[in-house]
Amino acid sequence: MSVDYERMTEIAEELSRHLPEEVRAVEISGEEIVMMMSPGNQHELIVRRVGKQLDAQIERQGVDLIAHGGADLEDPAVGVRRRPDVMVFPESCLETGEAVHPRDVEVVVEVVSRTNPENDYEGKTRDYPAMGIPYYLLLDPRKGTGALYSGIHRTPEGPRYGTSTEFAFGETVRVGDWTVDTSVFPTYG
Repeated sequence: MSVDYERMTEIAEELSRHLPEEVRAVEISGEEIVMMMSPGNQHELIVRRVGKQLDAQIERQGVDLIAHGGADLEDPAVGVRRRPDVMVFPESCLETGEAVHPRDVEVVVEVVSRTNPENDYEGKTRDYPAMGIPYYLLLDPRKGTGALYSGIHRTPEGPRYGTSTEFAFGETVRVGDWTVDTSVFPTYG
């Protein structure tokens, strides 16, 4: 853990102790501390539906994975801590008191918030490939669209996703070994 990241972590933890309840999470991205407000019901409905779809497929496959939201994802070497809406990873990762390490994560899913879409479109498309996350599924209920990012490659700016496949709500999207039916997602309207 770098000294800068260690200091950022201390600041984020101190902030967390003094924030109002409507702040859901404090994330670290490079030299920024990002505070996430509690999402609205439609956002949470999409998160639940994605998790249920992925969990059902994972269960049928009989693999030791879960689709879960609410856990921190952290890579001190990269200097990033995030709290994705949904991640696919081994359930055993929750047995420790530590954040989930990116090497254990197969997929990250984010539902764009009404208030801070830049975080999902810019910050996370930078952070997730830097952390080595193979698939990043971005769902945008503001527009009824989404994108699947994959194929990490090195650029002068650092690791980036090489492929971005866009889709509209109503389509079924292949994400690694699974599919997500986006026809059951509401838009913010």
